[in-house]
This record gives sequence, C-alpha cells and structure tokens, in this order.
Amino acid sequence: MARRSSPGLLFDGSDWNFATLSRAYDAIETVALDEMGLDVYPNQLEIISSEQMLDAYSSVGMPLMYQHWSFGKRFIFEDNLYRKGRRGLAYELVINSNPCITYLMEENTMAMQALVTAHAAFGHNHFFKNNYLFRQWTDAGAILSYMEFAKKYVSKCEERHGTNAVEAVLDSAHALMDQGVFRYRRPPRLSSEKVRERARERLEYEEQTYSDLWRTLPLATESRNPEDAERDASERKKVLNLPEENLLYFLEKNSLILEPWQREILRIVRVIAQYFYPQRQTKVMNEGCATFVHYTIINRLFDQGRISEGVMLELLASHSNVVFQPAFDDPRFPGINPYALGFAMMQDIQRICMDPTQEDRDWFPSFAGNGDWQATLLDAWANHRDESFVLQYLSPAMMRKFRLFVLSDRATDNFCEVSSIHNERGYAAIRSSLARSYDVGARQPDIQVVDVDLLGDRQLRLQHNVRNGILLEESNRDATLAHIRHLWGYDVSLQGVDGSTGAVLYECSTA
Repeated sequence: MARRSSPGLLFDGSDWNFATLSRAYDAIETVALDEMGLDVYPNQLEIISSEQMLDAYSSVGMPLMYQHWSFGKRFIFEDNLYRKGRRGLAYELVINSNPCITYLMEENTMAMQALVTAHAAFGHNHFFKNNYLFRQWTDAGAILSYMEFAKKYVSKCEERHGTNAVEAVLDSAHALMDQGVFRYRRPPRLSSEKVRERARERLEYEEQTYSDLWRTLPLATESRNPEDAERDASERKKVLNLPEENLLYFLEKNSLILEPWQREILRIVRVIAQYFYPQRQTKVMNEGCATFVHYTIINRLFDQGRISEGVMLELLASHSNVVFQPAFDDPRFPGINPYALGFAMMQDIQRICMDPTQEDRDWFPSFAGNGDWQATLLDAWANHRDESFVLQYLSPAMMRKFRLFVLSDRATDNFCEVSSIHNERGYAAIRSSLARSYDVGARQPDIQVVDVDLLGDRQLRLQHNVRNGILLEESNRDATLAHIRHLWGYDVSLQGVDGSTGAVLYECSTA
C-alpha cells in the first residue's frame, strides 16, 4: 500500500502517477513564471520508455523523422552500450517546438520527473523561445508540421524511386550537413501548407522541363582571350551569387543532374541542419540556463516546504553529477563541462548583482550591485550566444575557480608556453581565448563554392579558407568530395588557401 504524502508536500516517495506529475508541474510553473519571470511556449509532456528514448536519440531527437539506415545503426550502437551498463540515458529530451515537447523517462523517480520538468519544460523552453538565435533562425511553430511533411515525402519517394536511390541522396546530403547552413544571412522561413502545395506544383512542372534544358546546352570549345574569360567568370559568379557558403543550397538550386524529388530531399536535410545550427552555438548558455532554472526552482520549493529533505538530497546528488567538472589530469576529463561552466557563470552573475566585490564593480560596472539578477539573466539569455556570453560575463572569480590559463602551442616551437595567467592582462586574454573556442564559425572549416562554368567543363570549384594552418583530414576530405560529385554530377575540385596570406596550400579534385 502506497504511503500518503505528508501535509504540504508535493509528493513523498519515488512512485509517481499523472496526478502527482500535474501537482508538481503546477508548483514548478508558479515559481518559474511568477518569481523568475520566465516566458515559455505551452508545454506538452510525454512519458516514454527507455527504448523510445533510444529511438529518439537515433533520429536526432525529432518526434517525426524520415527513415534512414544510419538511424538504425546508431540505435543498435546506443542500445548495446545501454544494455551492458556502459552508458546511461538522458532523463529527458526536449524539442524546440510550439508547443514545446518534453519527453520524460517512465523509469524516472518522481523526484527526477520534477527536476527534469523544471530543467526542460521551463529552462530550455524559455531559452528556445527568447534567445535571439532561435527567434531569428528557427520557426518553432512550423517545425512539427514540416517534419511531418518531410517524413511523408521521403516515404513517397522510396515507394516511387526505390529505397536505394533515396538513401544514396540522403547519404550524400547527410555528409554535407555541417556545410549546409546559412551562417550570415537569414534562411527563408519554413513553408506553410499553401506554399508547399505551390512547391509541389512547381516540382511537377520542372520534371518536364528542367533537366532536359540543361542537358542540351552546348559546351564552349572556342578559345577566348584572358580578358573575355575573366569577364565571363565575373558575370557567372554574379548570376550564381558566388561565393556561396551553403553547399546544400547551391547544389539544390544549381545541380545539373538532380531530379526535382532529389532537390526536395536536399532541401529537407538543409532545413533540418539549419534548425539545429543555433543549438550548436548555445550549448553552454542553453544547458547553463536550464540547470540554473531547475536549481533555483527546487531550492525555492524546498524553502516553501513542498519537497522533503530526502527528496532534496536525491535532487542535489543528481544536480551535482550534472555540473561535475573533472580536473585536467582526471581520466574522465572531457574538456570543459558546458553544464558546469554555464551554471557557474549564471550563479556568478547572480552574486555580482546582489553582493559584488570591488573587482566585480571594476569589470562589470553596468550590472554589478544592481540588485536585479532576474532581469540581468533574462537579458543575457535573450541576447547572447556562447562566444559573446563568455566574452562579456566571464569574471576573474570564475577564471580562478576553474583554474583557467592560456597554453600557447605553436607548430614552429618544440615547447609549450603558459602565455596568460591570473593577472589583469591575463584575465582579458583568458576570457578572449575561451570565447573564441566557442565560435562555431572558427571551429568549422570555411569551404565555399567559388566558381563553376555551366557552359564549359562544368567543374565545381570549391575553396577552403584555411585558418591557423589547420588542413582537412585527407580521407574524410576525399570521401566528402565524392559525395559532392554524386550530387553535382561532374568533377569537383577543392583548393586550400591560407586565410591570412592567400597562398595556395593544396589542391585536389575528383577528376
């Protein structure tokens, strides 16, 4: 027989039911909205099994996803690790959609259900809705309907053209997902049903006209003087909007061999890649925000007498595991834990607002001692990504706490040098260096389409702007070029150019 909860407690014990979940949700919502001032999408909580969670892992966390062999391969890999006890599962999974969908594991205790509800349904939810990157680059209200359209479309293509043909296109498109996003200009919003209907009509028309038109263009064989060739190259680059950083977009719009259904599949993969692009730029902030929110809410509920000491100990043990930062010489060291750094910085901002030191006042005159940590955090969550957040809010106190320093390791030297330590100049250098490490644009190779002569040899010419002398790994580079050639239909060349000097470092092609 189950124990009755003590008076005032939201729950007592590890068992849960939907009435208990609802009662805890209401209490969490009151603290989140009324006391912390969070602004969230409507929430949709769903209880799933461990196998369903593994399935969600395998299909990039989307509730609706087309089929692909790689998802099944990853499912088997994750399932084997989970069954052998070598890897745990997330307690929750949250979708950036409107309504915001949060998956809760049915194996969770009631304490964990409360914790992850605060973490995901309010922390992540608020960040998704209010951060400028998600507001500008994703459409939470349309993603679910678009994914439903994508799943049905890919399924119809498999029925009509065969699974192998569809998977070949998806294989190549997936290989280019990191190079299939707009980084500096806003992509078009997801199509409404009416717009998608017009797109389908356009595809039907293109099936009868587009491919044959390009295939009948004659090749230019006559020789031209250098001035004419340069003028022609400039003109075609202007017409094709070159250089173009989004390889999937360029192939979708300009490939000479793709059929309309293949172009639509490229667009589907490109839209999914763009949807996840803001999350890659806000890992520290997003997880830090959600962790700070759940920590604040559970402590507030404990102060109100709504959760017991035993439950609080369980919650704090789980929280401590999430924000644990192994030392650099610990075998478990994976780098800087984004949960740990984000949560610690947000707690530090709260401290600086309420009880600043003179050092804090010197470094953060705009908000030190303002007494309003809620407004300061809400502003930071809305207007920054990881790079700018670290650059503007990382304090000397945090650098000392995490024992951060800059290690210079130049390729021309046979030694490493500690170039920045804990002094006035060193703090600025450490903060700047750490911020650059979170710049997705600096971590990803800068590869662009720079030229293609559609009336000549039709070779697609790519350029890799090399930063800091870091070249591409040859086997992966050549395999990716093969995927590009598969989608383009003609030879593809890649030239590596030093970003600072303009010197050509390497050249390769599929010819």
